Amino acid sequence: MNTESKKDQVIEKIFKICEKKKDFTFHNDMVKDVCKKIGFGNPFDVTKLDNKTKLPSILLKNDYAIIHLGSGFHRFIKGINKVFHEFEPIQKKINWKYKKSLLNQYNTSESNILSVANNQRILHNFLFGKDMEFNDVDILKRPKTYFPHRTKTSFEYNIGKKTKVEINNIQIEVDLTIEFQGNIGVFEGKNGTPDSFSIYQIYHPFLYYYNANKQTELKGKIKSIYGIYVVRERIKENDVIKLWAYTFENPTDMTTIKFVKSASYKLINENI
Repeated sequence: MNTESKKDQVIEKIFKICEKKKDFTFHNDMVKDVCKKIGFGNPFDVTKLDNKTKLPSILLKNDYAIIHLGSGFHRFIKGINKVFHEFEPIQKKINWKYKKSLLNQYNTSESNILSVANNQRILHNFLFGKDMEFNDVDILKRPKTYFPHRTKTSFEYNIGKKTKVEINNIQIEVDLTIEFQGNIGVFEGKNGTPDSFSIYQIYHPFLYYYNANKQTELKGKIKSIYGIYVVRERIKENDVIKLWAYTFENPTDMTTIKFVKSASYKLINENI
C-alpha cells in the first residue's frame, strides 16, 4: 500500500516518466494528465514546493528538485541544495513595543504579516538599521512602500556552473517592496518558520530589479537589492516577526545566495 500523499504520487509518476525519456523537462499538460489518473484534484499545486519538507521521497532519495521555466514548463534538476536554502540562526532578538491596531491580527494571511511589520516600522528598522522618522515634509527622505504585484518577465541565469536556465514569460509575485535612496528590499512573507525556503522566491524579484537597473529607465539608479524572508510565529501572549536578509554575490547565479543578517522582533502590546 502506497502511504504517500496523492500529490507525492503525482510527482513520483512524472519523475519516472521523465527519467525513462531521459528528458527532465515537463509541461503542465503532463501534470494534469497524471493528476487525473492518480485522482489528485489540484494540478496547479503539484509543483509548488516552497521548502524541503514538501519534497516527496523519490526526489529526496535521488537529490532532485523542481524549477519553473515559465509558459507552463518545469524541470527536475540535480541538487536539492542548489534550489533550497536553510535558515540561519537568529542573530539579534528585539522586544518591539507597539500599540496594537484594529486589524493587526484579524487574519493570518501573508499580506497581513507584511502589513503589520510595515505599519510598525519593523521592516524599515531591520533593513535600514534605525528608527525612521516620518515627520519630514520631504517625501524623498522617507522609505517608500510598494504593495504586492504580479508581473510577467523573462530571465536567463545559472544554477551553479553546469545548469543554465532560460525562462520565458514567467509570472513572478513580489509580496512587498521598500525603496529608500536607491536601496531596495523585496519581501516574501510566510506564517510559521519552515526549515528551509525555495531560493527562487526571493531570487526572481531580486533578478527582476537587477535587470531593470541595467536595461530600463532605472539604469544605474539602484544601489543595492536585498531579498528578505519574513515569517510570523503566533504565540499565546505575543507575536514574533522573524526576518532574514540575503543578496547574491553573482547576480546571475542563484546558488551564490549570501546571508546578510537576521533578527526577530517580539511584539510587546502597550495597549494591555
